[in-house]
Amino acid sequence: MSRPLSLFSIQAILILAIDDGSRILTKYYQNPHPPAGHQADYPGQIAYKTVKDQKAFEKGLLEKTAKQTTDIILYDQKVIVFKMESDVMLYVVGSAEENEVLLYSVVLALRDSLNILLKNSVDKRTLIENYDLVSLAVDELVDDGIILETDPVIVASRVSKPPAQDVTSMKNIDLSEEGINKLMSYAQKSFVERLRQGL
Repeated sequence: MSRPLSLFSIQAILILAIDDGSRILTKYYQNPHPPAGHQADYPGQIAYKTVKDQKAFEKGLLEKTAKQTTDIILYDQKVIVFKMESDVMLYVVGSAEENEVLLYSVVLALRDSLNILLKNSVDKRTLIENYDLVSLAVDELVDDGIILETDPVIVASRVSKPPAQDVTSMKNIDLSEEGINKLMSYAQKSFVERLRQGL
């Protein structure tokens, strides 16, 4: 029997330190739209509900991937793709039926966007110091387990600068008393005009 189609692809994104196994960033996702009739146990249900379970999974995963030569493994009934950068491991976790190429594109996008944002200095200390950028990059890649973007340049540009339409120009604003009086007068005239049009 084939599983129901869903955009939900990612079960977790993990960034772990290799030296001590500490968590730098961990995000576990649960399918926000469970299939009808499968409320108790369904694909995409979060597998590791407690922090203790999550840490046990992460410890075993780190031990399993420490000496691997490939970037894709099957561990605990999950497809896991990973990349090592300096002293950290980047993991993307999907279900056993998930497309490995899709998951691999996400881990590459994560690695490359972090390299762009952190100027090719992806290590434990830099990731912790720039945790806000790292977290935003992950959120731009994946939302609730749904892949949003896999182009690292687009992800980095969205994280590193605000959108142009939200930035107001302060160059031509006169903040003197006379300028504020002109602004108030203009606002009053506009308000009166709108009231007239409404009647």
